[in-house]
Amino acid sequence: MMKILALCLLMLALPLAAGAQSVDEKEMVRQAVLDYVEGIYEVTPARVERSVHPELTKRGFFVKKGETIYSPHVMTFQQLVDLSKTFNKDGHVAKDAPKEVVVFDVSDQTASAKLTAVWGIDYFHLAKYEGKWKIVNVMWQTHPKRSG
Repeated sequence: MMKILALCLLMLALPLAAGAQSVDEKEMVRQAVLDYVEGIYEVTPARVERSVHPELTKRGFFVKKGETIYSPHVMTFQQLVDLSKTFNKDGHVAKDAPKEVVVFDVSDQTASAKLTAVWGIDYFHLAKYEGKWKIVNVMWQTHPKRSG
């Protein structure tokens, strides 16, 4: 009888433990995205370097000042690190600038997330390397123009 009770308790605890792990993994993915955005906002390139894989592929679309059509843009890891050193050097980004992170999916080696930031919307693919989540792909665009 004790063995059956112990087995039942173990079976009840397993889903809780598995859920706790996925919550921890989800939070680690969220933290990698926060390191990315806060590294840029707070001019701390070390945070970008720890959250982004050196083989980053970042592609996006922005509207140049005075124009109405989107232009494509590609950025490397080093260009992103360099940008993080200068983007907010003059402090133009407000302390309450948006940094909304939504984690869509977390598997054991891959994850996806979305960031809404002052510059626009970034969609991320992340992968786990040596136990740490790294951003490997970013697809982004400036905020869409509001119609009307």
